[in-house]
Amino acid sequence: MKKMKTSKNVPGSFRDPSGFLFYRDDSIYRQVNTAYKEDYDHLMNSGLYKTLVDAELIIPHTEVDIEGVEPDKAYKIIQPEMIRFLSYPYEWCFSQLKDAALTTLKIQKKAFDFGMCLKDSSAYNIQFRKNKPILIDTLSFEMYREGQPWIAYRQFCQHFLAPLALMSYKDIRLSQLLRIYIDGIPLDLASSLLPLRTSFKFSVLSHINLHAKSQKHFADKAIDTSGRKMKRISLLGLIDNLESSVSKLKWQAQDTEWGEYYEDTNYSEEAHRHKKQVVAEYLDRIKPESVWDLGGNVGMFSRIASDKGILTISFDIDPVAVEKNYLECVTKDETNILPLLLDLTNPSPGIGWENQERTSLLERGPVDTVFALALVHHLAISNNLPLNKIAAFFSAICKSLIIEFVPKSDSQVQRLLSTRKDIFPDYTQPKLENEFSKFFTIQDSVRIRNSERTLYLMVREHIQA
Repeated sequence: MKKMKTSKNVPGSFRDPSGFLFYRDDSIYRQVNTAYKEDYDHLMNSGLYKTLVDAELIIPHTEVDIEGVEPDKAYKIIQPEMIRFLSYPYEWCFSQLKDAALTTLKIQKKAFDFGMCLKDSSAYNIQFRKNKPILIDTLSFEMYREGQPWIAYRQFCQHFLAPLALMSYKDIRLSQLLRIYIDGIPLDLASSLLPLRTSFKFSVLSHINLHAKSQKHFADKAIDTSGRKMKRISLLGLIDNLESSVSKLKWQAQDTEWGEYYEDTNYSEEAHRHKKQVVAEYLDRIKPESVWDLGGNVGMFSRIASDKGILTISFDIDPVAVEKNYLECVTKDETNILPLLLDLTNPSPGIGWENQERTSLLERGPVDTVFALALVHHLAISNNLPLNKIAAFFSAICKSLIIEFVPKSDSQVQRLLSTRKDIFPDYTQPKLENEFSKFFTIQDSVRIRNSERTLYLMVREHIQA
């Protein structure tokens, strides 16, 4: 008897009447509904789709002959190229969000050349592929009709302009408001948080402030949009103005403890070389296809994996370190590494409707291999996390683990203990080995030369190393 293939709708795509994403076995598909037929045909036949694909601005797809999940509504089924790791705006550094904003406007300008425009400008429609922002929502376009305003304008301000302005003018940490407001930062909130001195500095702020006043004025009023018209030249001027405004936004990354970590370490040059060598040897033994470097800082050890062609997500809590890491990726055109913001003690949760529209960090795993280099002592001592909790967490997100133990005698641990009482009698190397052995097999351990630190290779789930 032939096995039936199972389908599962992607929770984050149910809001669009034009179509939706679904998984079937290990592949992803998008159903294009009959209601979107005219716009889809124009996208494909006008030359816009090919232009965007050739410019690497939209994810490519193929039309496939399979039955959709809702066949009575289906016009086409397409199979887009799969993004290997989904990231979200609240995990991006300043320059990633800025590049995503400029990419969105670039796509909008090209769409005009083919008689189309973006009907939405959600930051969630952008992903990073080969470390470059790319549009993943094929159904974001609609036919442009002379005189119509850009209906995605307010959404662009909420998803891009408001967080970028707050990060630039106020505090880089305000990007985390995007974790709270899935539909973008409310513009009245952004306007109230921005310092008064910036009110007339750049036109970007007028976009936010005008929208904020409009939202407040019409909050409880019925709005008649039938008479609202915007000439094509005015609409193009609006896009140019937005592009100029975003380009002018800057964030000067200040030196921080973690952004300058490798300039303030107790490693000798020999210890660094040996640590890199051992990490590379471990990778050659287990041959992972993907790595999460937790506490990756500016990506020094992440690049050992990415240079081997391994997809590497380089996480760090410090926005300065992530910014530096990303800018180096852009400068060197590195395609196998993606720097992202992550507070490991409070990782990205599932948010949105039923907590499923944007998936949690754990749901995006497990990854083949995790790097936990010079990390465990911060979790255990700075954050009071017991070793058994750390071991259990790592076992849930990876199949193999390259982990470093830093003893209490190490100067970096002594620095952590200098401002607090030592209440960590269980933070010992035998205890770490005992707790992690409940989930992993310790395949190897190496003392790093000229240090008291030890690197371990641990594996689970029948991986041969």
